[in-house]
Amino acid sequence: MDLVFIIDSSRSVRPTEFESMRKFMIDMINSLEIGPTHTRVGVVQYSSQVQNVFSLKSYFTKADMHKAINDIIPLAQGTMTGLAIQYAMNVAFTVEEGARPLAKRIPRVAVIVTDGRPQDRVTEVAAQAREAQIEIYAVGVQRADVNSLRAMASTPIDDHVFYVESFDLIQHFAIQFQDKLCVIDLCAQGNHGCEHLCVSSPGSYSCACRSGYKLNNDKKTCSVIDLCAQGNHGCEQLCVSSLGSYSCACRTGFQLNNDKKTCTMIDYCSYGNHSCQHECVGILNGYYCRCNEGYTLQSDGKTCLCKWNVTFRHITGVPKWITFVGSICVFD
Repeated sequence: MDLVFIIDSSRSVRPTEFESMRKFMIDMINSLEIGPTHTRVGVVQYSSQVQNVFSLKSYFTKADMHKAINDIIPLAQGTMTGLAIQYAMNVAFTVEEGARPLAKRIPRVAVIVTDGRPQDRVTEVAAQAREAQIEIYAVGVQRADVNSLRAMASTPIDDHVFYVESFDLIQHFAIQFQDKLCVIDLCAQGNHGCEHLCVSSPGSYSCACRSGYKLNNDKKTCSVIDLCAQGNHGCEQLCVSSLGSYSCACRTGFQLNNDKKTCTMIDYCSYGNHSCQHECVGILNGYYCRCNEGYTLQSDGKTCLCKWNVTFRHITGVPKWITFVGSICVFD
């Protein structure tokens, strides 16, 4: 993890109490695996102002951290806890100061140790820090205001707020706190079997899916969410699913209207390339040619030819019906 201690060094913290706070930090560091690819540690002290003791990128050995902590000179002024949280969010947990990018999913953890009531507002700035994916543990000692601790801490509150009656007890509390802080990340073990995302929780994990997918009944694999199958797409004929979305389509012989929902039969005659001599008649998926009355459609299915039928009185030796074919239309 990327761990930053935010230490109250206001005037209400007596010299012997501050020594107990130093030992608490050193005991915590001794329990961690320190290194650039393991846990990185930074320390910030605050009173009426904020001072960076060392950054997440400063030291990667426990001995160097011990020395820097032992060299801290308390500021001994007011108690501006909100200002300290703001500094941690805007500076201490930045990549420039040694924090690893959020995309790497390395936990960012802030441990605030205080003995008093903040002299500034902490609720809003702590909420912003939590939204910035900083997990906040609030440790109150002796005169600490419990309501302020609860306003600062991450959820679940009972796992992130701790209170001890005196600085003498904080060292014994460190072991309990380590158990909370150093829960094994089962997702990081790599054998979770989640197809998309693994979500860690204390002592457990669950699988989740990326946007546009849903978790299958096996609670491991993911399937594309079929928005068409939900039945509220409004498509008149066909619904075509895509990742996280859908579109409407039409059956063969129809075209999609401007509303992108309804369909109209394609009028092949209107395209003007049908070559019918007289009349074009549209049908589903095509067209056919038709001739005006008195004309007959020719074998090419396109052109028309008129016929001339003339009626004669019956004369012996002359056929009753004689058909003339030519360019003059029908006369009955």
